[in-house]
Amino acid sequence: MNTQYVFMFIGFLLASYSIVANDAIQTLGTFLSSNSQRPWWVLWLFACSILLVVFLYSWSTNCGDVAYGRLENFPFPKNFSWVYIVPPLVLLFLTNSGIPVSTTFLILTVFAPENITGMLIKSLSGYGVAFVTAILVYKLATKSLENKFINTPYKEAPIQWVVLQWMSTAFLWSQWLIQDLANIFAYLPRNLDASMLFFSMFVMLILHAFIFYINGGEIQHIVTSKTNTQDIRSATIVDFIYGLILLLFKEWSKIPMSTTWVFIGLLAGREVAITHNFQNREMKETGKIIFSDALKAFAGLVVSVIIAFGLPVLEQMISK
Repeated sequence: MNTQYVFMFIGFLLASYSIVANDAIQTLGTFLSSNSQRPWWVLWLFACSILLVVFLYSWSTNCGDVAYGRLENFPFPKNFSWVYIVPPLVLLFLTNSGIPVSTTFLILTVFAPENITGMLIKSLSGYGVAFVTAILVYKLATKSLENKFINTPYKEAPIQWVVLQWMSTAFLWSQWLIQDLANIFAYLPRNLDASMLFFSMFVMLILHAFIFYINGGEIQHIVTSKTNTQDIRSATIVDFIYGLILLLFKEWSKIPMSTTWVFIGLLAGREVAITHNFQNREMKETGKIIFSDALKAFAGLVVSVIIAFGLPVLEQMISK
């Protein structure tokens, strides 16, 4: 097999696992934490049925493109070298360390460094919109609801909340896939034939099975450390707001953005509002949690820039 194809497939496998473990679990984190009493394979079947629908819809309507046009400005490399394998390796290390970095910056920047400004502007806007929206929603609209949720925990949630939460998860999961499939499929030709489609679907299904089996891994702690996210009712509201924000930015443009930053911004605004409403912890402590998450995201951005601009230089030095 041609060396370039070897690097391409290795890159795809590494990116698939690391992105599923880092980004996807942030999207499905509240779903996992609030349904921890259910068998993992039930949750896996639900999530993967949506995954297949999103895959097949884009592939059939976009001439083999499963990334919903978000790789238009990220051409497939003419020379697929080892340089492109380094970002998912770094992401794998950071994910296993429990660091919620942006896979969009870390993966896509190396394919087209000139697009980083547009991605950064959109991602910062996403953080800001999510942060402000969460404060307004949890400070004004859902204050009494959250108070009720915190003071009336259920061992088993009423069926209506189960239905609502699974619906909100389906909505959020589909919006996340539309945004972030580009990060994975940057490693494959932009238009897949049937054999490549089924290969990639098989890989994704197996990887999701593993992640669900281990209940999310290290990144799941980002979710469970926040107030009352194990309550299925609170998780429903989080997922619905998150999905609406991703839908808004999906319609804005096809420029890829960091869903991680939206996720962190949403949880940060939620924690500020809940802390102010219920005084369940010191605002200083909440500030430390928010700063810690933001610092990790910023560190991921710095690593992404260093890799994107440093690897080509390193490759040239080695090839001389």
